[in-house]
Amino acid sequence: MPARKMISMGLSMRYLGYHAAAWRHPQVDPGGASDFSHFLNVARLAEAAKFDMVFLADGIGIRAKDEPPGSLCRSAQTAELEPLTLLSALAPMTTHIGLVATASTTYNEPYHIARKYASLDRISGGRAGWNIVTSWSDAEAQNFNRDQHLDYGTRYERAAEFVEVVKGLWDSWDADALVRDKESGVFFDAAKLHVLNHQGKHFKVKGPLSVARSPQARPVLVQAGASEAGMEIGAESAEVIYAVPHEIDTGRSYYRDLKERAARKGRDPEGMKILPGITPFIGATEAEAREKYDLLNALVAPELGLSYLYGQMGDLSAYPLDGPVPEPNDPKVRSIAKNLLKLAQRDNLTIRQLYTTIAAGFGSRILIGTARQIADEMEAWVEAEAADGFNICPAALPVGLEDFAAQVVPELQRRGMFRTEYAARTLRGNLGVPVPASRHGGAVVPER
Repeated sequence: MPARKMISMGLSMRYLGYHAAAWRHPQVDPGGASDFSHFLNVARLAEAAKFDMVFLADGIGIRAKDEPPGSLCRSAQTAELEPLTLLSALAPMTTHIGLVATASTTYNEPYHIARKYASLDRISGGRAGWNIVTSWSDAEAQNFNRDQHLDYGTRYERAAEFVEVVKGLWDSWDADALVRDKESGVFFDAAKLHVLNHQGKHFKVKGPLSVARSPQARPVLVQAGASEAGMEIGAESAEVIYAVPHEIDTGRSYYRDLKERAARKGRDPEGMKILPGITPFIGATEAEAREKYDLLNALVAPELGLSYLYGQMGDLSAYPLDGPVPEPNDPKVRSIAKNLLKLAQRDNLTIRQLYTTIAAGFGSRILIGTARQIADEMEAWVEAEAADGFNICPAALPVGLEDFAAQVVPELQRRGMFRTEYAARTLRGNLGVPVPASRHGGAVVPER
């Protein structure tokens, strides 16, 4: 009988959890998202549970609007720490767990990103990863000398070139270039330093990078795009893909599509790990898990809940919260509005029930049940080739992670699906993704 496939797992640790009311949970410190000790505790809990990585999503602005009025001041998803600063502080306080953060290709320059993530990789001993995004909101644009966000085509065209420049800069030094020979006075071998000299449509970057080669050849590349352009970038370069399908058939199609794209680009599809996001509510019984879900949902202020529907369904504040969901009122994204209305009609949801459904997981798939039921669902997706693992998005931190680590992780380990000890010292090694060759040949990974 073939060995069961071992899964990869990441932990999303932005804010205080993925539920809109996480900050009001009785076991959550409402100031934690601005407190280093909160993140250190979460990272250490994830490392003790043998997660592959912790992940900090990021937006460079407050994207939420005060729609309807009075909603924004009720959201804790407004004040946070800058990800790379935070991960650099966590690096020496942890040993094995990967450290992944988002950075935008629209509001950065390639040299900045190459330098910062290469530095984090060296500080952490080979545990850094970059989540590639183009950003999407006008709120971010308005923080960077723009009134509106760049158009879709320009954003993704720029992003594709941006990633190639960063990869080129990461190849500036051969792994054995820095000889540091005190006797001869030669600090580095000049033949093993490479100038990029990139000149493209969006960027002109000479190089070389002023950071030595990464301990894992280059930081792990992560991507989450579901659009055609985003999937092409992922298939070309990403080693981890964050995905958001809610149905196993949709997940299987997405998985197959991305793996086939990677193969067409000459990559080994097994070198790309696809991790759908899930927000689990776990109890000793299904009823207990449902109580945890209902507890948080009851803490969602109506103004805040309605804000989760505002962009898709329009202003619903004049309608009874416990009445039926009306037809969308001037929706900004008609396809999303149509799907939300279909969901509400199918499950006979009230406005309150619909907004709590959305606010409970910030878009990720909600799983409610016992550890065995959660593990069953995870196993089914892996066996169906809809996932290589999962990005765990706890509803509230650290309590949701504590539940998962204490109950679901041992169940996965019992089934032979998840490690009991780390196998490697780098994020690449633990994920089982290949070390990329340098475009210049020569030594790839520095001697330790």
